[in-house]
Amino acid sequence: MIFGSRERVELKTPEQVRVMRRAGLVVASALDAVRAAARPGMTTADLDVVAARAIADAGATPSFLGYEGYPATVCVSVSEEVIHGIPGARVLQVGDVVSVDCGAIVDGWHGDSAISLVLGADGALDVDGAAEPDGVDTADLDLVRATRTAMWAGIAALAGGKRLNDVGTAVEAAVELAGGVSGVEYGIVEDYVGHGIGTAMHQPPDVVNFRTSDRGPRLRPGMCLAIEPMITRGSGATRVLEDDWTVVTQDGSRAAHWEHTVAILEGGISVLTAADGGRAGLAPFEIEPVTIDT
Repeated sequence: MIFGSRERVELKTPEQVRVMRRAGLVVASALDAVRAAARPGMTTADLDVVAARAIADAGATPSFLGYEGYPATVCVSVSEEVIHGIPGARVLQVGDVVSVDCGAIVDGWHGDSAISLVLGADGALDVDGAAEPDGVDTADLDLVRATRTAMWAGIAALAGGKRLNDVGTAVEAAVELAGGVSGVEYGIVEDYVGHGIGTAMHQPPDVVNFRTSDRGPRLRPGMCLAIEPMITRGSGATRVLEDDWTVVTQDGSRAAHWEHTVAILEGGISVLTAADGGRAGLAPFEIEPVTIDT
């Protein structure tokens, strides 16, 4: 079902959302596997193998592989790389910020999610922990945590908001608050934004991560959206490398990227790519997500 004169937005039925939930759980499992496997000394290609195996074991199909010629199952973007990093020979080091973006298809419906982590000597660190591991810049832990919080603020705006660009307002406010606490001015990447998702990985409408005078379309049940802020420790300006995929910060500052696929339902919202449906991430906002049986 499609609505809107300015953008054609696909509205999903509850049955279709349940299929998307199945795809979302595959993505969640693949990202969990990548996070558990990530170690210094591995290559970004090694992480791609982990994700590919997890998706195949679930009987799903990667969304990214072959998409507009993309050659891998996931995007692995390291440190100054923002998004769309092609897995390859780059060796992971202690202190790297590693962002992994993953998509999967189940019965023609997509799920899309991304995580960022900071590598310690033994693997991914708990960004909420109080320790200061050797070789790790705690400002990177702050960055990853701030980006994750901004994502959840944007998701929470879908529950209480009226218009789509309430998301961008919430994301930017959360970034500003986190920067004030950390004493830094974070950059918001504006060239790349979230999106609708469903029978295609990228659909209308665009979901911006910053304030804008355009309020965007009205939020309606049946909309499924990928909320994905990309935040840097410097300017939000980016450039694309010669591989025509990898996006890096112009100033070489480090970046983080978090993403979840979210459904707006008659009774509220559900985070389709979170194993718990978004319960833990939405708890600070006093929002209880809708439970979807798959």
